[in-house]
Amino acid sequence: MVVLIILLIIVIVLAAMSIKIVKQSEVYIIERLGKFYKVADAGLTIIIPFLDHVRSVVSLKQQTMDIPPQDVITKDNVTITIDTVVFYQITDPAKAVYEIQSLKKGIEYLAITTIRDIIGKMNLDETFSSRDGINTQLRVALDEATDRWGCKIDRVEIKDITPPPDVKDAMEKEMNAERNKRAMILESEAQRQSAITIAEGKKQAAILEAEADKESQIRRAAGEAQAIREVAEAKAKEIQMVYDAIKKSNPDDKLVQLKSLEALEKVAEGEANKVFIPFEATNALSSLGAMAEAVKDNKKDTTKKIDEPKKTDTSKE
Repeated sequence: MVVLIILLIIVIVLAAMSIKIVKQSEVYIIERLGKFYKVADAGLTIIIPFLDHVRSVVSLKQQTMDIPPQDVITKDNVTITIDTVVFYQITDPAKAVYEIQSLKKGIEYLAITTIRDIIGKMNLDETFSSRDGINTQLRVALDEATDRWGCKIDRVEIKDITPPPDVKDAMEKEMNAERNKRAMILESEAQRQSAITIAEGKKQAAILEAEADKESQIRRAAGEAQAIREVAEAKAKEIQMVYDAIKKSNPDDKLVQLKSLEALEKVAEGEANKVFIPFEATNALSSLGAMAEAVKDNKKDTTKKIDEPKKTDTSKE
């Protein structure tokens, strides 16, 4: 009875040693008699006790490795501290176990030496403005070096770049000076734009005022011309009516001359500086002049006749 119990315990122990359950996203590296035998994928795996054993459990998930901060000297001899993180994934578990003693240590050392090589070729300002370029160069260099280890480098990110305190103070002062410079430039540009806008507004207002004045003068002149035209047309109609009336009445020369003189009188009452006398009116004016001279001569003869007798009486006395 005791022997059966011992045999049962041995069978249970052997079964426990033979049956292996591999988790999802993991693989087992199994060796037989000290030599690589197979890679056990996720699920149930049976091994032979005392002949096979599990060398290593390898995760196939994407893993992260935080590289310790490193002091790196730039091309312009400035010491900066760079903190980096690496994202990698094992693609060949057997190589990751047998090709290198410690995969994480290998990736860490490669990352440190590559960072120093890349940063040593760059100036301080370039390290701050070229993070994407640095990340790409690191990823390519590490991916090529770790390919024979069955590892793929997915991404490399620089978390922080810390310059020395004195350099940091100088950079802050330079940044403040640049910020003040940009503020002054923006302020002066705003003032210039404001002055231009005001000048453009005044110019546009002056142009509009001149155009309005011009339009007003044009309209005023047009109105005056229209008024003159209407007055002239009314005068012409009036003259035509008078002419038609005189023509119908069959006037003699004296009546025509008299009407002409009346017309000249009305024309002379106007505001014009010059008066143009029709040629027909000159005959009437000459006749009137002759009549005036005749009247004057008659007055003189009459005066002489009155004065002569008086002179004769004086002589006799």
